[in-house]
Amino acid sequence: MSAGAKQSILNIVLVLCDTGDEAIIPSPYWVSYPEMVIMAGAKPVFLNTTDKEHFKITKESLAEVITPRTKMLFMNSPGNPTGMVYTEKELREIVSFAVEKGLYVISDEIYEKILYDGVKHVCPATFSDECYKKVITVNGFSKVYAMTGWRLGYAAGAEEIIKAATNIQDHTTSGANSITQKAGVEALKGSQESVNFMVKEFDKRRRYIVERLNKIKGVSCILPQGAFYAFPRVSDLYQRKIAGQTVANSFDLVNLLLEKAFIAFVPGAPFGSDDYIRISYATSMGNIEKGLDRFEKFLSS
Repeated sequence: MSAGAKQSILNIVLVLCDTGDEAIIPSPYWVSYPEMVIMAGAKPVFLNTTDKEHFKITKESLAEVITPRTKMLFMNSPGNPTGMVYTEKELREIVSFAVEKGLYVISDEIYEKILYDGVKHVCPATFSDECYKKVITVNGFSKVYAMTGWRLGYAAGAEEIIKAATNIQDHTTSGANSITQKAGVEALKGSQESVNFMVKEFDKRRRYIVERLNKIKGVSCILPQGAFYAFPRVSDLYQRKIAGQTVANSFDLVNLLLEKAFIAFVPGAPFGSDDYIRISYATSMGNIEKGLDRFEKFLSS
């Protein structure tokens, strides 16, 4: 147990990665992954994907970037910022291949219960005895149980890895506070009706936001299968003058929308994909409607 899933991941990276090692990170990625690898003295190696591949890597694309220095692979399904979800077949092929090549795999499963359209979550650590030894499962309470400020996460894996991660944590935060841990136990053991209700509401917002985005000229968005983000492609808006300013990248667009249209989006560049922006629908339908109205009006005016 740690002070959020973020600390769990950092602990594991510090345990497994040394100077000169490489860690493969599928892109788009959660913004902290590469920084954690760098903190350990290792090198992040990005495996780029786009909406054309539904933001998914394959066994073949993974094989192209593995070197003798490769130590680790990051997997995040359902994913942030894309909302993509790997099927069991896809995960089995990728993770089993990575383990066969001697890699450790960090499986970030923080959005495991926020899934749509009958999609099922699978945990790669369960695939085989070899995967059980090499896959470190990371999860937490921020997303599914809306306990963001409580800071509670966990990692599960081979005993020697978890013991070493615990040693690191002993000299940083010591651990997650006891009250938060009690709350986490209640979240797991209590009724899951609130989770089911939340996912149903997210589903409504997901469908609405993607439908609206795809009607805006210069914007396209695939339907996410998990998490609570839309990740639309907006690069067709670049190199254009909008409100008298030339938009060159996702930062330019997001800053312009914030300053002129009073809408808060997140640029795709920090996630490794400058052609996109991230939009969270973990807010009310009223806010989503208002935001998209402003977005559409601003671009057409």
